[in-house]
Amino acid sequence: MEIEIVQIDAFTGEPYKGNPAAVCLLKAPADEQWMKNVAREMNLSETAFFYPIDGGYHLRWLTPKAEVDLCGHGTLATAHFLYENKLEPSNRKISFKTRSGWVSATKYGDLITLDFPLQKPKKIKPPRGLEKALGAKPVYVGRYADSYIVQFAKAKTIRELKPDMMALEKLPLPKVCVTAPSDTEKYDFVTRRFSPKIGINEDPVNGNSHTALAPYWGEIFNKIKMRSLACSERAGELFVEIAGDRVKISGRAVTVMRAKLLY
Repeated sequence: MEIEIVQIDAFTGEPYKGNPAAVCLLKAPADEQWMKNVAREMNLSETAFFYPIDGGYHLRWLTPKAEVDLCGHGTLATAHFLYENKLEPSNRKISFKTRSGWVSATKYGDLITLDFPLQKPKKIKPPRGLEKALGAKPVYVGRYADSYIVQFAKAKTIRELKPDMMALEKLPLPKVCVTAPSDTEKYDFVTRRFSPKIGINEDPVNGNSHTALAPYWGEIFNKIKMRSLACSERAGELFVEIAGDRVKISGRAVTVMRAKLLY
């Protein structure tokens, strides 16, 4: 058995920046254990597995430790693969059936726009150990789905955070997204995301969290369109737009590697 697997850097137009995802186009559903093995072998924040179905593609995302319900950069990378290899025309919206329902991708020039469900965060009492694990005092803590949204006052704090990953693993929720207002005019806000409990100490650029960050910052800035900087070492930029109960998340992508799985 030989199956092509491609590594694509998402939310960037530069190779070796943004968030790398592996994408694997299948002809039909694959064995669960095989997919888990491949995801561990790739050892990236996400490996996307997808195959054609009526109306689009069935899409799943696996980390080295777990399957996730919704993934931005994995979806962007998958759409980029389909457009780049002319498996879908550049003027056609691509629909994906996922654990979070149907989502879509549409190409506009060098940007691919994802259409995801909006998830408004709710303010909560900070869980015990969160502040100590992050090493800084937040001004707001909220949650959406299985993730914390933690806001700090300054972008400098986000850049300089050195979280205790073992302490983060002990928190009730597996994912922690930190954010602050941008300190440059080019961006509205900055972010980083940590998920050691599911095998991702730091996700270089996280798209899914913007389904909650967009309504959070949109309310503060009174905007429906914003630009975000993921200020991890790899860095990446995202363009977000609130559209009713949906969030449109746009970014670029670049293919950096092609290989064949032999087993």
